Amino acid sequence: MTEHDFELIAGRYRLVERIGQGGMGRVWRGVDQQLFDREVAIKEILFPPGLDDGDRATLVGRFTGEARAAVTLSHPGIITIHDVVEHRGAPVIVMEFIRGESLAAAIHRQGRLPVRRVAEIGSAMLDALAEAHDARIVHRDIKPDNVLLTKDRVVLTDFGIAHLADATTKLSHSGIVIGTPQYMPPEQLEGKRPTPANDLWALGATLYHAVEGHPPFEAEGLHALAVAVFTRPHRPPVHAGPLAPLLDALLTKDPARRVGAAEAAELLAAAMRDSRAGTDRATTADGLRPGTDGAATADGLRPGTDGAATADGLPPVPPVPSVPPPPSVPPPPSVPTPTVPDSVATPGAAHRQPVPDRPTAPPAPVPVPTPVPDPVPTAEDLVSLGRTRQEGSAEGGSGRRRALTRRSAVLGVAVATLAAGSLLTWTLTRDEEPGGRAAGGGSAASAVTVVIGVDAPLSGDLSAMGLGIKNSAELAAQTANRTRHVPGVKFEIEPLDDEAAPAKGGPNAARFIADERVLGIVGPLTSGVARTMAAPLGQAGLVNVSPANTDPVLTLGPNWADGAKSRPYRTYFRTVATDVDQGPFAARYLHEQAGKTKLYVVDDASAYGTGLAAGFKAEFTKLGGSVVGTEQVDPAESAFAGLAARVRGSGADAVYFGGYYTTAGPLSRQLKQAGVNVPLMGGDGIFDQQFLTAGPKVEGDLATNIGMPAESLPGGADFLARYREAGYRDAAGAYGPYAYDAAWAVIEAVKALAAAHGGTLPPAARAKMPQAVAGLAFDGVTGRVAFDEYGDTVNRRLTVYAVRDGSWTAAQS
Repeated sequence: MTEHDFELIAGRYRLVERIGQGGMGRVWRGVDQQLFDREVAIKEILFPPGLDDGDRATLVGRFTGEARAAVTLSHPGIITIHDVVEHRGAPVIVMEFIRGESLAAAIHRQGRLPVRRVAEIGSAMLDALAEAHDARIVHRDIKPDNVLLTKDRVVLTDFGIAHLADATTKLSHSGIVIGTPQYMPPEQLEGKRPTPANDLWALGATLYHAVEGHPPFEAEGLHALAVAVFTRPHRPPVHAGPLAPLLDALLTKDPARRVGAAEAAELLAAAMRDSRAGTDRATTADGLRPGTDGAATADGLRPGTDGAATADGLPPVPPVPSVPPPPSVPPPPSVPTPTVPDSVATPGAAHRQPVPDRPTAPPAPVPVPTPVPDPVPTAEDLVSLGRTRQEGSAEGGSGRRRALTRRSAVLGVAVATLAAGSLLTWTLTRDEEPGGRAAGGGSAASAVTVVIGVDAPLSGDLSAMGLGIKNSAELAAQTANRTRHVPGVKFEIEPLDDEAAPAKGGPNAARFIADERVLGIVGPLTSGVARTMAAPLGQAGLVNVSPANTDPVLTLGPNWADGAKSRPYRTYFRTVATDVDQGPFAARYLHEQAGKTKLYVVDDASAYGTGLAAGFKAEFTKLGGSVVGTEQVDPAESAFAGLAARVRGSGADAVYFGGYYTTAGPLSRQLKQAGVNVPLMGGDGIFDQQFLTAGPKVEGDLATNIGMPAESLPGGADFLARYREAGYRDAAGAYGPYAYDAAWAVIEAVKALAAAHGGTLPPAARAKMPQAVAGLAFDGVTGRVAFDEYGDTVNRRLTVYAVRDGSWTAAQS
């Protein structure tokens, strides 16, 4: 077809102008001469070159059949297909014409979109996909080009190449893969049978692109891109704010573990609520460029892109598809915390540790959850606790300013809150002997069973760390039982798998709350999961001691960087240091141990990166060092020749980088290539195996990480010996010692309560546990275990790691 002959298709559709073209189709604006010249979009399907006649015939039949199946869909978020015909041996799809632009064009025009607008777009897309999936149609090619934006609609197009979920034939025996690799899940790249989970991954990749300004996976060439999708985690989002839990859940590689539509709707609803609470109130993108007449392409695409056209004037965008909690159940306060998926370092290097949660840039500030103050202890409580808190000094102040405002996406809130209502009649269960005598009644009585919950990833990519946490907590319980540390009490461990997925946090919290025997929880590993658990656990009064979470917002509230600290949850504690300490710790190491006096400071403009840089600069200058240059880089860029020249001209004897390994690796390599042979140092954002792939150029670079290798801890050697003797096959890992001390904190609190009540636990033991934990002070595996008024450990330990012989090696703690 050409735009010069104005062909007539099927005797009724006249072409007017070509408005878009891509690899799979050519789109025209046309008119339907049998319906009063109604404007329509006409899409001609383009087949891959080199097909034989048999494959071509098969594809024609399949495309035509699937497009006709899509005609049955009727939804404001799905483009209306008027007709499917053949022209010159190729299928042609006639659709409604919508004036607007594609999401791809909006991203190109605006850069990344506001969080709230992306959440609105995602909600409309998810609602449309639910309609298609109910009709057993899998789209297979969700991407920004196929999402159309008008003033009052978000519309999915290109269902003409969708795949029916019950189809049994392949598109061709030659292995043709339909879709766009940057937005395709691993199983689709493998050519497996399409399922709705394919579309959910693509939805996540599309929303990621919209809110971050670039796709989650980028590489040169199809093969490299496929390798990245199969083997690497997606780039940590830095602008997603409350959308981050949704993106992480949708971009889960295993489709069996990927979040489903219902859970995705819950996460989207939470993100919408949280973004409304903040100041990120961007207007919707109507898609029209200033000065245009609105006659955008089918997809609203720029020339050379693919898609279908659209028409406005239909019902407004549907509301967020979510399952609201019962009206009587108020939503709990949310803990905004920026985190990204953890990365696992390759084992084998000396004192290697996986990287804990790393925060990302949030949206604008949101209301601070109302702090729940610790109750004023009664005389009975003072006797029961019997100790004064040992206030240890944190290892240096932070000085850094970070606007950490990501709100949590709380799942399972309704059930967790309802379960919490049963606590008023809570009683401990006892293992009774045949005679009916209860524990605590003398030597013949059996022990009261107290359960310590463990929430950790017991499967998936981070299971090595999660199993170490579970085993270490179990070792603590076994030790307490063997030594009868709490007379009359038997401790048991109840582990729940969260798969490091925020979507699992709420339901796991609800299960712990519903078990009356649970008096405390050890975990979770990631701050992303923590923020979905903290609210319901706080409402239920159930103690939670994490051995791994590092985000300051969980204990200090969202405005801590501005000096307004407020403890969101009196039930939340942790046995590790936080991100507050990393910048100052790095500054002291470089100035005092490495003898560096002139530093060039670079960050990636994320809240995490700028926070680290600010804390570093404040401490370094206080020590007498000189910051000879500062600069921000775009994390999407990878060319730093100009920056390298400026660093070389500054005379800096080291570079400090606030950000992630995805940017730090290329930066370090190009600095060395430019003759800047000085170390680059960063926080735990670069402490990742992927950073080492930059090659020998990163040799000598440095990173800080939370915690210390087990061998270097005060009780580490004894702990590791007992761990081995217990027969655990999985390594304790970096967080095992901190998990042991977290479990022991629960055990010590139970002991204090029992001692205060004549050797037995009171019926309201769970409600008294937060105050009991707050007053603890004991020597543990990791050193002195005690908590400040916010629930943070007073024993803050960090480690500097250096790249030596291609591996991360502990340099100083």
